[in-house]
Amino acid sequence: MPNPPLSVLFLCTENSARSQMAEALLRQLSKGQIDVASAGSLPAPQVHPLAIATLDERYGIDTTGLHPKSLQTVLGRRFDYVITVCNRVAETCPVFPGDPERIHWQFENPTEVEGEQEQRRAFENVAAGLAGRLRIWMSLPDVRAHLQ
Repeated sequence: MPNPPLSVLFLCTENSARSQMAEALLRQLSKGQIDVASAGSLPAPQVHPLAIATLDERYGIDTTGLHPKSLQTVLGRRFDYVITVCNRVAETCPVFPGDPERIHWQFENPTEVEGEQEQRRAFENVAAGLAGRLRIWMSLPDVRAHLQ
């Protein structure tokens, strides 16, 4: 009997860049075999345009449906892993049912980079860093056991 799909939550403060890119990248890398969500402690009104552009142009990911979500909307859900991608939310991360494994991956906020080209490069670097960490994480035996 196959294992049930893993459930992963990515958290950052605004849920407009890092956690959104992580959500979309893991969904693509796992070919939909992992239940993925993201949320923020203080969600922004929209996903940052450069996060959308990076996912589309660099990874060919359809970003339809991506939108910032409040941490409040996922508080009662069970997750196997909760991955924080910024220090601020890591320090205030709430307890989730089932005691999921917590992982912290610090990535600088690309929205805070000055200059158009530099900011675009920052988004691309964060996405590449996330993709690399996700590939390594997916190769771990506990994770690999849930993937076909």
